[in-house]
Amino acid sequence: MKIALLISGGGTTAARIISECRPGGRLEGITPALLIASRASAGGLQKALELGMNPADVIVLSPKDFPTPGTFGSAIVSECEKRGVEFVGQYGWMVKTPANVIERYLGKMTNQHPGPLDIGRQDFGGAGMYGMRVHAARLYFVQETGHDYWTEATAQRVAVEFDHGAVLKSRQVPITEGDTPETIAARVLPFEHEVQIETLHDFLQGTVREVHREIPLIDPNEVMILEHCKQKAIEQYPKG
Repeated sequence: MKIALLISGGGTTAARIISECRPGGRLEGITPALLIASRASAGGLQKALELGMNPADVIVLSPKDFPTPGTFGSAIVSECEKRGVEFVGQYGWMVKTPANVIERYLGKMTNQHPGPLDIGRQDFGGAGMYGMRVHAARLYFVQETGHDYWTEATAQRVAVEFDHGAVLKSRQVPITEGDTPETIAARVLPFEHEVQIETLHDFLQGTVREVHREIPLIDPNEVMILEHCKQKAIEQYPKG
């Protein structure tokens, strides 16, 4: 299975995946055929090269360089098709994926999210919820409500709307007294890596399944608290 990895920053998850695709790794049988960064300053570009990816397959495509989302998406699809890509993973990809990319890889595209999701109900996803903002919003929420001192690393399908795709796998991570968004981010990151690796393995083995919560993540009486916590997180981390 040939995969494309989409990144915007340090690329730590992408690096772990590339490493696991080597002979003897858990993802042996998967080939990292393409890595696309949405900005030239992304640290994951160098990591991919150091791990042996062909420089011709480690590229930058920024939405700012295209007149429309559709032309941006067409460029992504073109680069993927040149290399026979069968699966696309978003690993810290901070830009909105154009609809034509999602349509081309429907059912074969996943996203890494650093917090708990509850598709179709209130959760810690959606527009503006990425990076440190997610960790901050979750921390503030459990502090204000006084319950559920945990967060989650999540793998989900990609949908046209931010974080509307079904959850495929998640791993619960504790939140402890004295935590900050930064300490939570550091604790969750290794679990983010594992969840994405396990999800790719599921695709390789044909054992993918969607996960649904029986009990809503957010009680209806806590929706206003959630919105307040999200807004506070956005204000504290204006760059995400």
